[in-house]
Amino acid sequence: MAQDRPHDPEADEFGEYVAARWPRLVRAAVLLGCTPHEAEDVVQSALTRCLVKWSRVSRADDRDAYVHRILVNTFIDHRRRMWRSEVPTERLPDRTPDHMEADGSLAVIDQIGVDRALAGLVEDQRIAVVLRYYLDLSEAQMAAVLGVAPGTVKSRLSRALTALGADANLTHP
Repeated sequence: MAQDRPHDPEADEFGEYVAARWPRLVRAAVLLGCTPHEAEDVVQSALTRCLVKWSRVSRADDRDAYVHRILVNTFIDHRRRMWRSEVPTERLPDRTPDHMEADGSLAVIDQIGVDRALAGLVEDQRIAVVLRYYLDLSEAQMAAVLGVAPGTVKSRLSRALTALGADANLTHP
């Protein structure tokens, strides 16, 4: 005879939060620079950290900003561990062939270009771009997530947008 466990509303709340935010968090991790599989691992690790502190997370004024901060910190920790195994290359792989028709592949090319352009940014700038333009955080929220002054957020975004504006991956041949 199985023992009935008492109902845990906190676990239900966490489960609902994860179900609602999972795709967006995984996409944010991809935009930060993870492969899709790495992104799932990073998000799972971040959410595990959140679960351990869920009572604190759920009481936060801005729960999403709190979770995003944990996600960014988990991403940075993950990158530090991976750095030893990365091998830099002199040039990126060739762009997609010029003969591709606009059959939906243009959207794929655009996404590849965005991914490459984001990968070309320094980590702080890439994180700022993802927080602002993908997760739609305000500058004040970003400052709280990153633990920096709002002016630092503005300068990171400004430098990132300048770099993105000059990136050849974002222009069509």
